[in-house]
Amino acid sequence: MVGPHLKESLLDAQVTPPADRYINRELSLLEFNYRVLAQASDPSVPLLERLRFLCISCTNLDEFFEVRVAGLKQRLEIGAPTAGPDQMQPQTLLDEIRHRTVGLVRQQYNQLNDVILPALAAEQIHFIHRSDWTKEQMDWLGDFYKNEIVPVLTPLTLDPSRPFPRILNKSLNFIVRLKGKDAFGRRRHRAIVQAPRTLPRIIRLPEHLVEPGAVSYVFLSSIIHANVAELFPGMKVDGCYQFRVTRNSNLYVDDEEVEDLVRALEGQLAASRYGAAVRIEISDKCPKDLCEFLLDHFHIDRADMYSVDGPVNLNRLAQVCEISERPDLLYAPFSPGLPDELKTGESIFKILKNQNVLLQHPYQSFSPVIDFLGEAAVDPDVLAIKQTLYRTGANSPIVDHLVKAARSGKEVTVVVELMARFDEAENISSANRLQEAGAHVVYGLVGFKTHSKMSMVVRREQSGIQRYVHLGTGNYHRGTSRVYTDYGYMSSNKNLGEDVHKIFMQLTSLTEVNNLVKITTAPFNLFDSLIEKIDREIEHAKNGKEARIVAKLNALIEPQIVDRLYKASSAGVRIDLIVRGVCSVRPGIPGFSENIHVRSIVGRFLEHSRVYYFRNDGKEEFFCASADWMERNFFRRNETCFPIKQKPLKERLWADLELFLADNTEAWVLHSDGTYEPLVPGDDPPVNAQQHFLEKLSNPAQLSAD
Repeated sequence: MVGPHLKESLLDAQVTPPADRYINRELSLLEFNYRVLAQASDPSVPLLERLRFLCISCTNLDEFFEVRVAGLKQRLEIGAPTAGPDQMQPQTLLDEIRHRTVGLVRQQYNQLNDVILPALAAEQIHFIHRSDWTKEQMDWLGDFYKNEIVPVLTPLTLDPSRPFPRILNKSLNFIVRLKGKDAFGRRRHRAIVQAPRTLPRIIRLPEHLVEPGAVSYVFLSSIIHANVAELFPGMKVDGCYQFRVTRNSNLYVDDEEVEDLVRALEGQLAASRYGAAVRIEISDKCPKDLCEFLLDHFHIDRADMYSVDGPVNLNRLAQVCEISERPDLLYAPFSPGLPDELKTGESIFKILKNQNVLLQHPYQSFSPVIDFLGEAAVDPDVLAIKQTLYRTGANSPIVDHLVKAARSGKEVTVVVELMARFDEAENISSANRLQEAGAHVVYGLVGFKTHSKMSMVVRREQSGIQRYVHLGTGNYHRGTSRVYTDYGYMSSNKNLGEDVHKIFMQLTSLTEVNNLVKITTAPFNLFDSLIEKIDREIEHAKNGKEARIVAKLNALIEPQIVDRLYKASSAGVRIDLIVRGVCSVRPGIPGFSENIHVRSIVGRFLEHSRVYYFRNDGKEEFFCASADWMERNFFRRNETCFPIKQKPLKERLWADLELFLADNTEAWVLHSDGTYEPLVPGDDPPVNAQQHFLEKLSNPAQLSAD
């Protein structure tokens, strides 16, 4: 059953907690996006990778509005209690979000127009404005427009019998001002042109139309803009302006009302494409009256409008980062390495029978995890495979192996989380494939997402039934394993295998789990276990012993955990937090949080691994986990936290943490006011943790075949 989730006042730490001791979650998330955008202005980052970081900052901002801002607006509308732990009221928060986002958007477009595009042009990569097209380019683009674009365009004039069309979430659209009469003698004033998503947003010009050695692109919006008059013969086009609407993409499924989760979720996915508008991006050249017309139609305020000096969908520029002709403008390729113990070519089961394996992605290959299931699928001694799937990606080799195993008659059970945000459709597709192959597919419980990362293979051997497990901090997604940093742990340990077995039994039968030996889980005992470990460090500090906590996370916002860390700091516990994204802790407040230090690593790879360390009076404990320190992870998700006990692996994890704490090239330090400051080496030797792992664990200068 769910644990008591201990609560205790900070007052017994003999300090008065500041009223504003929590940094607001949404504002912290915007700060993270500023750190991502800063990568786009870093001259040490290859130019096309700088463009990619710019696009990532735009994609992040899209999701921020689709989820976080949308949620705030909904709470305002229904009048729900809204102040979070930081006591910031929603309207005040929305106003501050607006203020900070305006600055962020301005920086994005300044970086694009004033820095990145000129730098790309200097490298013979051009984005050609329609005013600069040559006669030959204009002719070719005219043919492209007639043959590729016009057949799928549907211009819509607006009048009482032709209402405003439905606008798809984050799609490219144009509002057109018209003068004159239509074919039926009626005056028309406005029209809407929608750009179907089947059309490419950036078109590369053929080589014979550009300078030798150059690569040139034209935006789809420029082509439509240049030819929009042809869509309205007999009328005059007096202006054409692009816009883009961001909608609420939260999915809501009531587990007490829904009989068929898949069908309900499919319906929600379709509806979410047309959810309530929460933001509109409009060309900064659009006249005020047309802006007001759009705001009125979408029922949003002027505060929700962002005028942009360029394309309204910057994230589509990411496709340019994939051009093969300029590897010199990209990060150097590498081939993920393998631990020595996996280079023997022996069966993975024979290797794991003798030792545990710790993988560090993306520096080390994800292939052993795939091969683990691949070998299990064809091994006649394997009786059963059990697997959790949160995000898998399209054409997943993991799903392929599970399908093969099911078709070969093995007992295959897969717990698929359908509510993995923005991956719902792919997860439904994977679940259908697995069911058709004969696998037992169980969906994550609504209200308690299955976020655990677990695989288990049950094998009949001479000594009896043997379980082999893989536990990870990241998803079973081959694509993200190349760009997300994560740990994967493979073992044949009996107690670990029995724990994983019990957890799978719980996920499928929804019964209680008792007597887990190694693993702690959410929403049951993970939170209380962490509280107890923090309290233990507090007691060590009070007794004059060295006390220390180090945690590497994606996010840290759970208020009870934050308060306990403040209490530990006041008691003298040294606390180092490596938090990539959102962090509610205010470090460095004298007499309160002065022993807490928070840093964020933002670099080539997305820091995704979760590692917890407790000094424990010299009996050091290391844990890897699927869970961040957030309320949802502790109380509304199924999560796993597993210990790393072998001395060589503990030493390796400690060396990794020390390296992250020494990084002075990709690290940002959090100040008590919620702002971050980038570290620079100065007179010290530069330390780059990600580059160190690349050089130590991977095979640089080799094209990746992983």
